[in-house]
Order: sequence, then C-alpha cells, then structure tokens
Amino acid sequence: MSLLSTSDAPPDRLEVDLLIGGMTCASCAARVEKRLNRLAGVTATVNYATEKARVTFPADLPAESLVAQVRAAGYTAALPPPPAPVEPPGSPDSTGGPGGTESAESTEGTDARTRASRDRLLVSTALSVPVIVLAMVPAWQFTYWQWLSLTLAAPVVGWGAWPFHRAAWANLRHGATTMDTLISMGTLAAFGWSLYTLFLGDAGEPGMTHGFSLDVSRGAATDGIYLEVAAGVTTFILAGRFFEARAKRRAGAALRALLDLGARDVAVLRDGRETRVAIGALAVGDLFVVRPGEKIATDGTVVEGVSAVDASMLTGESVPVEVRPGDAVVGATLNAGGRLVVRAGRIGADTQLAQLARLVEEAQSGKAPVQRLADRVSGVFVPIVIGLAVATLGYWWGAGAGLTAAFTAAVAVLIVACPCALGLATPMALLVGTGRGAQLGILIKGPEVLESTRRVDTIVLDKTGTVTTGQMTLLDVAVAPGEDPAEVLRFAGAVEHASEHPVGRAISRAAPGPLPAVAEFASLEGLGVRGVVEGRAVLVGRPRLLAEWSQPLPAELARAARRAQDAGRTAVAVAWDGRARGVLAVADALRPTSASAIGRLRGLGLRPMLLTGDNPTVARAVAAEVGIAPADVIADVLPAGKIEAVRRLQAEGRVVAMVGDGVNDAAALAQADLGLAMGTGTDAAIEAGDLTLVRGDLRSVADAIGLARRTLRTIRGNLFWAFAYNVAALPLAAAGLLNPMLAGAAMAFSSVFVVGNSLRLRRFEPDRRPTRPVLSG
Repeated sequence: MSLLSTSDAPPDRLEVDLLIGGMTCASCAARVEKRLNRLAGVTATVNYATEKARVTFPADLPAESLVAQVRAAGYTAALPPPPAPVEPPGSPDSTGGPGGTESAESTEGTDARTRASRDRLLVSTALSVPVIVLAMVPAWQFTYWQWLSLTLAAPVVGWGAWPFHRAAWANLRHGATTMDTLISMGTLAAFGWSLYTLFLGDAGEPGMTHGFSLDVSRGAATDGIYLEVAAGVTTFILAGRFFEARAKRRAGAALRALLDLGARDVAVLRDGRETRVAIGALAVGDLFVVRPGEKIATDGTVVEGVSAVDASMLTGESVPVEVRPGDAVVGATLNAGGRLVVRAGRIGADTQLAQLARLVEEAQSGKAPVQRLADRVSGVFVPIVIGLAVATLGYWWGAGAGLTAAFTAAVAVLIVACPCALGLATPMALLVGTGRGAQLGILIKGPEVLESTRRVDTIVLDKTGTVTTGQMTLLDVAVAPGEDPAEVLRFAGAVEHASEHPVGRAISRAAPGPLPAVAEFASLEGLGVRGVVEGRAVLVGRPRLLAEWSQPLPAELARAARRAQDAGRTAVAVAWDGRARGVLAVADALRPTSASAIGRLRGLGLRPMLLTGDNPTVARAVAAEVGIAPADVIADVLPAGKIEAVRRLQAEGRVVAMVGDGVNDAAALAQADLGLAMGTGTDAAIEAGDLTLVRGDLRSVADAIGLARRTLRTIRGNLFWAFAYNVAALPLAAAGLLNPMLAGAAMAFSSVFVVGNSLRLRRFEPDRRPTRPVLSG
C-alpha cells in the first residue's frame, strides 16, 4: 500500500490515490466524492477523467475504510499496489523507473476496457444500421420489416446497452441516479413501447409502413415503433464512450511516457569491475558507468569522463549539454558522447524524473473552482431531468397531442440531458495540457494555477541564475598594442588556475590549454593573484594592484577597464615583465535567450521587472541588454527583502508573477500571485513555485504562461459548450422538437466535441520567433 504523508498537512494525516471503477459520468464522480467526504476527517477529490480519488484522511483511520465507503456507494475501489520488491541483480523480471509496475498494470487494464468497448460498439453498429435505414426509408419497408428490425434491435438494447442498464440498476439499489439512469430509461422505454405496439397494437400487421421525420410527430398511438431510437441511441452513446476512453488514454500518454523513460538496469563499478544490475539494486553513492547511447540510470555527479548529454525527453531542449567531472546529471537523460562514470546522488522516488511525474499526476488530479460548480450541478441534474421528462409526458398527453407524441418528447428529454460533457470539460483539458507541458519541460502544479496566469500583469525576474547564467564568464579581452590576446589569456589563466575565486575560475576556463605550470603563486587579498609562469612574474587582478606594483594601465587599457565597469562587468588587469598587457572583462553572462524571452513576456501583456541583490550599476546594465527600463529595476535587495519587494508591488494593485531559482527566492515565489521556479535551481525554490520550468531557458516562462492560458481558455470553452448544449437542447426536447435518435446523437457528439477540443492542446508549440529588446516605459 502506497500511502504518503501530505507535504502541507499535519503529520497525523495521510494521503492516498484510490483507483475508482464503475464511474460513467460526472454525477458518478460527484457521488463518490460526497460519500467519501462523509467520513470524519476525510477530504476527497474525485477525478472522472483519471478515474482516481485523491483522499486525505486521519492516520488512525484504516485505508480499507475508504474502499468500503466507495463500494457502499455502488462503485469499485482499490488501493494502489505496494512498490515492487527489488529483484536480485540480473533478474530478468526486474523493472525500473518510477511507478513502472503500477503504470504497466493500469495501462493493461485500460487497454482491455477500451478493446471491450470497441467490440461492443462494432457489433451494435452492425446490427443498428439496418434498423435505422429501414425506419428512415419507407420505400424499403418490405412485408414484416418491423419484425426483422425487432430481431436486430433486441441484442443492441439488451447486450449493447447492458453497461448502462447494469450501472443504472446498481445506482438505483443505492438510491441514486446517474447519467446511465437516463440512458437506460430512455432506451428501455423506446424498446418497451415498440414491443407493446408490435404485439398488442397495429404495428405488427403485415405490410405496415410509417414515415420518418426529425420532429416527434408520428401516427396513431398504436402503430408507431421506436426500435431505431432504442438501437440508434445505444450505438451513438457507445460510440461517444469509446472515443472518450480512447482520447483519455491518448491524453495520459505524456505521463506514461515520462514514467517509462527511466533506465531498467545499470553497470555498477564494484572492486574496479563493471557489474550489470537491476536499477532497483542501485544505492546512493554507488559509481556506475554510462556508455555512449545509454540512458543515465539516476541523478548523480560525473566523476570521470567528458560527454554531451541529451536531455530533450525531460526538458524539451534539443541541444545536448556538455558535461565533465563535477557536473550534475539527471536520470533518464541520454549520454550522446563519451564514456562517463557517475556517482549516484538520488534514487527511486527522489529522482528528478520521479518528482516530475508526481507533479504532473498531482496536477491532473486537481479541479479548477469552475469545475466544482459543474460537479455540483451534475449531482442534482439527473433527478430534475427525470421530473422534467414525466412533466413533459403529462403535459403533451393532457394537451391532446396523443400518447405517441407525448411519449416521444419525454424519451427525448431523458436522452438529450445526459451531462457527460460537463464532467469531462475540465479534467480532459487539464489532462492534455499538463501532459503537453511535461513534454515541453513545464510542470503545472494544479488547476488553480491556471486562473492566476490569466490575471497576472507584472512579472518579477530574479537576475542571477534566471536572466543570467549564474556563472562568471569571460566576455571580452582588450590588449595593449602589439600583444597577442591568446597569449595574454594563457598567462592569466595559468595563474588563476590555482585560485578558487569565481572570477579566477572563469578566466582559467576560458584560457586556451594546455596551461603552463605556475610557480611562487600568491593570493593578494582583495586585489588579485601573482605567480611565475615560464620565467615571467605575472600579475592578475584589479587595476589598483598593477598601480601598486608600478605597472599602471596605459590610456587605452584604462579606457577599456572603464567601459567594462560602466557595463557592470569586472575588469581584470594582466601584467608581466613590468608592463600592463591587457584587460579582461568578466561578468555573470546573460542567458542567450533572455532578451527574446522578455520580449515575448511583454507580448503576453506582462510588465517585466528585474530584482537583484547586485549594485544598481550592474543591474541597470543587465536590464538594458534585455530590454527592461531603468525604472523597472529593483537593485541592492537583500535575500529577506525580496518578499517585501513583491508585497510592495501587490500593495500597488499589481498581480505579480515571480521567477527565481535560489533558496533566497523561495519566500518571494510563495508570496507572489504566481510563482515560477527554474528547475535548474534549488529544491526549496521548486517546492515554493506554482509552475516549475525544467529548463534553464527563460523562454520557458513565456511558454508556461502561454500554455496555462491556452489550457484555461480550453476549459472555459468546454464548459460553455457543455452548459449551452444542455440549456438549448432540453427546451427543444420538452417542446417536442427533437427526435429521440437525433437527441442521442447530439448528446454523444457533445462529449466527443469536448474531448476533441481538449486534444487540440497537444498541438501547442512554443513561440520561437525572434524578438528585439524594447525598453518598457
């Protein structure tokens, strides 16, 4: 049994995802949810699309009580299976990856149900088509055609519609009504009336014919049969159910693909030898080998080797990233280059892949506030419709329209009112949207986040690690006349190679290798470093260091140093043999895509602002490069002051989104109306954010907001269609203007429309058109 303490609940509460079976519509989900919430201390949310109930309950309440409560409501429930035991190394049955066994079992069950639904649909269609054609074309109505229609329609109404009858009876035994009640009553009423007129009325007479029209007017009460209605409605609704089930499977494919990404086995180094073991046998701290073309087994740190890693399956980024000793790598990414030796850092449920999958699944299980309203409507809708159908029958019969017309109108009311589309409106769009987000490296934590993206008007960007790379980088080399830039950089890099300072590491990384050895190295605190390289006394540091050693910068290099400082960069002077040779400009480099990303954010109607603890000169220089106006720069902010900066903006009436990646951003991310955490950052920031961006590319922020807004628009469009359909169709049916078979087709189409509209989100693509920085006013 897989029970988890919730992160935001007291430790005396547990959380579980129950697997619910037997739900056929939104009112079923509402009924299960209501039944679970009756238990003391239980909070449950039931998702019709994913067929799961997320339940938070007291630790002293047995989880089996939850299952019993669902079964008492007439549905099936099961606790998630326990984690698969770790197989011995080399076992052919051992599997890896987060949730692999559970995923496989649930997928097989879904496939079996989909196949059964397809087979039932195909047989019912083959039997129904002749019945419908004979009813619609009077010229083809031969002698005794009505008895052939009965022979063909009976299996459709009995066997084809059996899932509806069974569910309706199960709910009736528990004193409840659902969509299946309406379908079962409608089809049985049409079939029962046909039997009455065939055996006791005039419809069974040889040579009997009748016309077909889309309204409810028919002949006398005892010569009309509705076998085409009973068979046609059953087939239409079976078709809607089948396409719905298939679409739900396609919508969940992104999450299943994410779960299946993990490696199944791994080559572990033990006593200097490689041993191939199941992924479940890998422990934290183990060294394992990743050959070219293999998946990295789990999150860890490169110990040996240099390679390029393709992380596109997790981040959506197509360009492989070069890694070397000391770099972190993520499990399930692909080693596209040389041999690597990696030390395992996190395994199992702690890996980034497992966390991403968990976040996606949690988001898909949630409900937007507007969907809760739809669920409440669905819960009371069916009894109202049954009452309306009885009233319709009584009204038209009493008004003298005849029993046939009255009966037909009542059946149309029962069939057209099924609230399938209401139950699918939100979960289908959320299922597809979050799945597409996972493919693009965008994780939406829940449906409530979607509302926030619509209202946001200001986006605050942390500078270091978000707009910039967070790593000092050599940006420019200026040299005195007659000097070779590569030689200046080589000598500076040789001395700085022995330094631990971030500026020094940036210079040594950029220097052309191999670097010469350095002797008599010394660090001059606050000024720079010195050493002897190839017999030359080299100084590397602030211009003041060279001045103190009587090696001042000439005018040309002094101007280069001032230009670097004015641009917010660190100017590093290099001298040897008593003369200044060059000036190196080092800074926290901008991410290549930051300017384009900020242009796109502005295109989404957001006002970008830069927030940093750096001094104003550096902050304004960075802002100018990416197109943020000086008035929108907040600099010299201590870590604790970031949350205050967000609060000040909110006090001004702005709806604020915050983008950050560090521990010091976590509080501000939580305070903001919408928090976007860069997945390259710390766990604290990711936990505090509403949206997590797996890539370190700032364009993902615009992608995330664009996708979230598109998903919200799809949900609203689905709900409008579902409500509008019921509001428009019910009066038409009650007024006797809808043939029951047409009503059944329209009801099935409404569900298929909602599903199809949601699936359009799979085609969402990031906007990669170039944009030019434009300073905001």
